[in-house]
Amino acid sequence: MTDRKFRWMYGAVPVLGLAFILWYIMAATCDAAYSDYIRQILSYLPDVWNPEKFFVPDLLTRIPINYPVRAFNVTVLDFSVTFDLVLGALGLGLAGLVIGKYCYERRVGAAWFLLLMFLFYSLNKWEMLTNGTGWVHFLAFACFYYHYLVLDRMEAGQGKRGDGLRLKVLPFVITLCIAGPYCAVYSGVLFLAYGFLAVKAYRKTKKWDRAYFFYGLCVLLPLLIYMVSSSLAVYEHTGAYTGPMLPVLLEQPGLFVKFFIKSFGGMVMEKETLEYGVNMGYFPYAVVYAMGFAVMGGYLAALWLNFRFRLYERTILPLILVMAGGMNHVLILLSRWIFLRDDYGMSARYALQFQVGILGIVLTCALLWREIKPTALKALIICWCLMMVAGNGFTDYKEIHTAPGRQAWGETVKEMAGHLEDFSDEELVYQFQYGNADKIRQAMAILEENHWNMYRQ
Repeated sequence: MTDRKFRWMYGAVPVLGLAFILWYIMAATCDAAYSDYIRQILSYLPDVWNPEKFFVPDLLTRIPINYPVRAFNVTVLDFSVTFDLVLGALGLGLAGLVIGKYCYERRVGAAWFLLLMFLFYSLNKWEMLTNGTGWVHFLAFACFYYHYLVLDRMEAGQGKRGDGLRLKVLPFVITLCIAGPYCAVYSGVLFLAYGFLAVKAYRKTKKWDRAYFFYGLCVLLPLLIYMVSSSLAVYEHTGAYTGPMLPVLLEQPGLFVKFFIKSFGGMVMEKETLEYGVNMGYFPYAVVYAMGFAVMGGYLAALWLNFRFRLYERTILPLILVMAGGMNHVLILLSRWIFLRDDYGMSARYALQFQVGILGIVLTCALLWREIKPTALKALIICWCLMMVAGNGFTDYKEIHTAPGRQAWGETVKEMAGHLEDFSDEELVYQFQYGNADKIRQAMAILEENHWNMYRQ
């Protein structure tokens, strides 16, 4: 059975994964604006075409592609949350197709590809999938994967016409229009990749290839522009510690260590699923550390395999993904320790970022499976994969059963929106999942006045 014989699978499976995600969204959500939508309504509605709301100092941190999409949503669809949710699913599906294309071209075996897709479409991302305000982040990762794919085939000598131009243009489009804060790791890993490839080429030819310099410059320029815009932004983190890191580090060094380990463990089983399993008595809470160390071991093993077998000389993409995943874990630690909770990195909202590294690990093992000779090492890889399947499978099982409850929550929000005056501030804050009852009422007033979303006639 050859991979070429089953070419259809590399496109069909990502589409089936997309269908599963769309089903989950329809089962777990309803067209109700709450949580992060409260902030969005107050910031941009009702005059979505007002240029003053677009040309703001921190424009790039607000992700420019959001503006025309939001304007279309409000003008044509009367502000549909479901529209945003579907866009997010389509972004994830697009990313899956990019990965499928790479796997087909690199002849990744069917079993490995199915494992990859099972993990890729895991519901460990439920918090992102059910929050329409983050739809663009799925598109951003599809763009990241595409850029890495273009770079990979250029390095492998399989570049297509226009690929050199794509490597120069993509960072400007992605960083300035789509990526938002995720451009940090995207840009960082490209700097590392171009530097590594430049040194590798120099060792062969004893000459510096200026192309890598220009590619790196095309990454640096939009990043600098984004950083200027970001410096003008005002960030609010409800419930976050606002002091310096050093006193906390000296007083609670274990916080940072536990945070880091647990963030890796969250890719086996996300936070809510783990707590559910512990409460049901299926396993002790300490299993999170075993999972965390196992995933960290997977990262180290993937790095070792990449360099031991010089996989990077044939394809650079798996190494890029492993490095990007690791950088995401470091970035989340440095930016989210302020909440002073060691399990914060296990949140489902970060699975989209962390799964990049998991893809890199699986692809590394898949591409080198026939070259790996020690039986013990192969046994460890199989056990690691089974752990990932079991953890993500349990997450999917739990989320599928939780979906009706999540949808019911949104339905309750819709019912409450019809008579807000009957509820206390505490009840509104709890149900609408936003920390200010007055702002909730203001947002709902905007929707009601314009007959949008829950007040659509």
